[in-house]
Amino acid sequence: MKLSNQKCKTAPPIHFERGLVTQDPKEVKTKFSKRIDTFFFPVGDDILEIVREWVTYLRIEKLYGPDDPVFPKTLTRQDQDYCFVADGLHPAFWSNTTPIRQIYKAAFIAAGLPYFNPHSFRKTLVDLGQRACKNPEEFKAWSQNMGHEDVLTTFTNYGQITPDRQGEVMRHIGQDDKKEDKFDAILRRLESLGA
Repeated sequence: MKLSNQKCKTAPPIHFERGLVTQDPKEVKTKFSKRIDTFFFPVGDDILEIVREWVTYLRIEKLYGPDDPVFPKTLTRQDQDYCFVADGLHPAFWSNTTPIRQIYKAAFIAAGLPYFNPHSFRKTLVDLGQRACKNPEEFKAWSQNMGHEDVLTTFTNYGQITPDRQGEVMRHIGQDDKKEDKFDAILRRLESLGA
């Protein structure tokens, strides 16, 4: 069910079998009008199952179609005191992020947790990627998965590490190497530089 007032604004297709969400700028408003292919981040099967159940609920119970939003607007109505109250879901796209932030905040409070804004999850994903990726190619893929063409965008905007983490990383660099191998490698490097 595509809403007539939502021209050129459709939900990005979710391909669970491929673990992929495609955002086509012809259909979805994306930053810099670029296509973004996002493969599911390795954050746990339990989280993926929650998303799968939510999409199934929207499609089966609410009869949403592929062009309807995955995170639809809240349907509101007036109560007996003429105040607006939430009354389910409306298959329309949010016009801005303010209500989403309010929903996040209310959910954290209800769970007894401190509030983390939606953007902090991107920072958390970068931190996870910095720890999980074992080589530059893996981190480049991770960065592209976030919608960044340049890996420096990921590092510069999200990749800050605390001094404690910096010390931890520095203490573990090369731990798997043999000490004599490191020494030989340094000597070879010095010789190649003509030092």
